[in-house]
Amino acid sequence: MPTIAVDKAGLFKALGQDYTTEEFDELCFDFGIELDEDTSLSQRPIVNGKQEAPQLKIEIPANRYDMLCFEGISLMLEIFLGKRTSPDYRLVAPPKGELQVINVDKETARIRPYCTGAVLRNVKFTKESYDSFIALQDKLHQNLARQRSLVAIGTHDLDTIQGPFSYEALRPEEIQFVPLNQTRSMTGVQLMKFYETDKNMSKYLPIIRDSPVYPIIYDSKRTVCSMPPIINSNHSKITLETRNVFIEMTATDRTKIDICNNIVVSMFSRYCEEPFT
Repeated sequence: MPTIAVDKAGLFKALGQDYTTEEFDELCFDFGIELDEDTSLSQRPIVNGKQEAPQLKIEIPANRYDMLCFEGISLMLEIFLGKRTSPDYRLVAPPKGELQVINVDKETARIRPYCTGAVLRNVKFTKESYDSFIALQDKLHQNLARQRSLVAIGTHDLDTIQGPFSYEALRPEEIQFVPLNQTRSMTGVQLMKFYETDKNMSKYLPIIRDSPVYPIIYDSKRTVCSMPPIINSNHSKITLETRNVFIEMTATDRTKIDICNNIVVSMFSRYCEEPFT
């Protein structure tokens, strides 16, 4: 079962009360999860010159992908304790009424046939919620998405790009962009060479490396958003200041792409100006 570490003080604040380790362990048992460790009971590491804040490490059932983040754990426990009702999730039209569109080229059926997307508008991230947003994507990639082979998630600052978007499959040498956190533009071929010694990225390269075409997502100005399942473009990277988040996902499994999309949107729409929209 996955083990998720959450900030102890933050979770207790969300739940509206403090618990002893024994009380919280009992709450977890009653709900159907398991407290693996309360780090306040042990020596904690020094991070950036400060001792790491106490964490609760919680084991989550393998099929509860909605609880792979702080937001999911706190929400489910709040509902279980009767401190809130289930959110009323709603699709809301953008202010100008024009929906974003991803046009899918038929050539993508040769490599990753499914694509979906969503937009979170007027989001306000804190460092904690931003870190959790990134961590949830990683947890989904490692678990449900099977190391990105089934689903790849890309998130972008919508205010830096412009729809409609297109999802295409092109020869590697036809693709060129600056990958995330880099400064040099690379072709698909160069990008594969660049990341083959990267301990984090190299494990994803075999998913598409031997294909005659690579997946690529462009905005309306032919600005690259991502080359899934490998890397996003640096151009549209999200930051703490991002207010409108464009989420795109590509997949080889239709059921799992729908699950991933629903989880990311439902967990983080709570930070929209109008929560859960």
